Amino acid sequence: MSKLIAHNQNNDGIDRRGFLQCMAWAGTGIIWTIEAGLPRSRAFGQTPPSGQHQGGLSFVQISDSHIGFNKPANPDVAGTLQVALDKINALNPQPDFIIHTGDLTHGANAPEFDLLAQSLKGAKPGQVFYVPGEHDTSTDDGKAYLERYGKGTKGSGWYSFDQQGVHFIGLVNVMALEGLGKLGADQLSWLKDDLSAKEASTPIVVFAHIPLWSVYPQWGWGTADGAEALSYLKRFGSVTVLNGHIHQVLQKVEGNVTFHTAMSTAFPQPAPGSAPSPGPMKVPAEKLRSVLGIADVHFQGGKHPLAIVDSPLAGNLVEGAIAGSHLVRA
Repeated sequence: MSKLIAHNQNNDGIDRRGFLQCMAWAGTGIIWTIEAGLPRSRAFGQTPPSGQHQGGLSFVQISDSHIGFNKPANPDVAGTLQVALDKINALNPQPDFIIHTGDLTHGANAPEFDLLAQSLKGAKPGQVFYVPGEHDTSTDDGKAYLERYGKGTKGSGWYSFDQQGVHFIGLVNVMALEGLGKLGADQLSWLKDDLSAKEASTPIVVFAHIPLWSVYPQWGWGTADGAEALSYLKRFGSVTVLNGHIHQVLQKVEGNVTFHTAMSTAFPQPAPGSAPSPGPMKVPAEKLRSVLGIADVHFQGGKHPLAIVDSPLAGNLVEGAIAGSHLVRA
């Protein structure tokens, strides 16, 4: 049975435990660990249990920077991206690398890609892994994106790599949009083969732009053939699926699989079903940075669980939270 907890500013019927869970998905700095498929949390800044999160693998997810966007929802997306990078550069210890889960640019043109590259040169983690969003591919079928970031990838840009015992898989589900995202037969076949050589005990991190699970199909927030991709992951004991696209934090835990969507560094979008349609959402200028952010992910070998810290660019998101931030358990 699934459990859905929604946070809104009226505090109607939400207990303390539910409130803390909802704060986490709003990005207020809660560290989530996954133990036996169940999420546990502690406040950002609290001392973790002895032995946890010391050393091991650490990386940061950023998403939906939309370089080139200049509408009222955020006329300075390059500026807020820089705030996100400053936040990353201040992390101690420094993460091993950055993952960008798509919509690097808003119009997929050379000046936008150049500005993004210039900004990321200032990031202390020297390595960045990318997957495209629909804004990076819709104007030229991803040609410019692949010229810059497609070296060594397969098909329209999918690939995998291993880091400190963790297997990472970057998927592309924005090339054949028909309402929902789509991976396609070639990519699914490659994914099945890629995973076949891995032991079931190998921790798996999958990242793509559009969520692989059905967040809100009415708005295209899901992947039509995502279920087939997820079927190949069922035998693994620890799977984390990272996505962007919806510009807000939402997490689902299903068995040993944790699905996690990230905040944007550019602008927020409405919560699922809370508006006539998705799209850039204007908030008061003083609240903007509280609804933008990054996700800091840690993996410790052995029995230590994976932890995800969602952190806004500024402030505490209790007042500025988008009504309808969700936690789903299956």
